[in-house]
Amino acid sequence: MGGKGSKKARASLELTPKEIAMLKANTKFSEKEIREWHAGFLRDCPNGKLDKKKFVDVYKQFYPQGKADSFCKYAFNTFDANNDGTIDFDEFLLAIAATSQGDLDDRLEVAFEMYDVSGDGQIDQKELANLISAMYDLVGESDRKGDRDPKKRAVEIITKLDVGGDKKLNKQEFIAGCKNDPVIRRMLAPNV
Repeated sequence: MGGKGSKKARASLELTPKEIAMLKANTKFSEKEIREWHAGFLRDCPNGKLDKKKFVDVYKQFYPQGKADSFCKYAFNTFDANNDGTIDFDEFLLAIAATSQGDLDDRLEVAFEMYDVSGDGQIDQKELANLISAMYDLVGESDRKGDRDPKKRAVEIITKLDVGGDKKLNKQEFIAGCKNDPVIRRMLAPNV
């Protein structure tokens, strides 16, 4: 009556030595820190999976004045590396590390992946405008007129950073442009 299945489910919630070794190799976390993150993750996600709804709920705690739903769609899809509709502990900790521990290039690369919704290696004006709108929603920004219009901001940003002249940003243009412009860097990668 499910004895084997329930044992396997329990085992998948435990950190294996191989998993710890992989996480230590790909993050700056110690084994103790990995185990602490894991315990917290299981407290919040007893089944070992973070679904989109729970992900949004977590973001809402950090941004109570805003609407997290739109922004979380971008972030969730970026961190759900295997596209199974959930974020497991490994995906979660690698995402935390990439957005908090990496050097500036690493962190901007994660930002680029999040904003390249179509996955074509380019950020176009529509993708950027949609993302700016989602960021405004997240922080509760309702003034979207004049210079704050998401479409206008997207055009300005791409015009400023687009070296190739194709009205899109590739990863190199995005990273170089963000690194060289403190205002854009803060807007697109606020934790950098």
